[in-house]
Amino acid sequence: MAQGASLGTQAASPASDQSSPSSASTPPAAGTTQAPQNSSEANSPDAAAENGDIPKIRVGTNEVNVVFTVTDKHGKRVTDLKQGDFRIVDDNKPVSEIRSFHAETNLPLQVGLLIDASSSVRDRFKFEQESAIEFLNQTVRKRYDEAFVVGFDATPEVTQDFTDDTEKLAKGVRALRPGGGTAMYDALYYACRDKLLKQPRKGPTRRAIILLSDGDDNQSHVTREEAIEMAQRADAIIYTISTNVSGTKGAGDKVLERMADATGGRAFFPFQIRDVTNAFAEIQDELRSQYDVSYKPADFKSDGHFRTIEIVANDRKTFRVRARRGYFAPVAQ
Repeated sequence: MAQGASLGTQAASPASDQSSPSSASTPPAAGTTQAPQNSSEANSPDAAAENGDIPKIRVGTNEVNVVFTVTDKHGKRVTDLKQGDFRIVDDNKPVSEIRSFHAETNLPLQVGLLIDASSSVRDRFKFEQESAIEFLNQTVRKRYDEAFVVGFDATPEVTQDFTDDTEKLAKGVRALRPGGGTAMYDALYYACRDKLLKQPRKGPTRRAIILLSDGDDNQSHVTREEAIEMAQRADAIIYTISTNVSGTKGAGDKVLERMADATGGRAFFPFQIRDVTNAFAEIQDELRSQYDVSYKPADFKSDGHFRTIEIVANDRKTFRVRARRGYFAPVAQ
């Protein structure tokens, strides 16, 4: 399951298949389509919901599942803690019941690789492409995981749809060419709404977006917060890798941090080219070194509202928990 929270519910089939925001067991070892455009008004989450673009969630059971990461005060991942080492609060109230708790290392992955192909990232574009290909080769396991590739400048472009074939994924990455303006929020919104949310899950699956960009956006129709909300609805954790080579964090880097923090992910700032490969390696390791907990909220309401999640270690001085900030409750039918 993606790092984050998902209710034990079933999503109804979405109404459309290819609208874009800018236009609005042990696992084994590890064509180009253009997103069409709509008006910016149609791209807001409210408008999308009215049009049936956001899948409606049918209430089944109000069990919430959260995947999270724990590190020590030095940033090293900790994978041997127990249920009693944590406290969980849902919508400002302690949860009524923990249904399950265990370490998750081998859940199937659904990964979206989003690469900024705008003119602002030309300097080390080819190296980043090769690092991304290596990440996919090391991460995607045949007949178990699947990934897709989206390049974006002014519009998002799918250069490889969901597949477990790493050769096809590599070809999709190499097909990207630096272009013009930047619509990063639109690309994230599109990847979550039109790819992840519409991709079936046969069981618990971890969903992640890997975003390579300098964080600047000058052409999106949706806002940063609308893009983050769509990632939350898709149960996707966002990992960002900054392409800023200035040596100091800029405004775009703060945007990347916000996206990662809101979804339980992590922002990387590889100022040296060689550090890009290290960032991908860290993400790969983290996706296989997380905890999974299912619980019943104390006062759950099927009202469609955003409910906050707080998971903290009892020993807060030693351990830090990274999880998404919350989830959207389903709407009673």
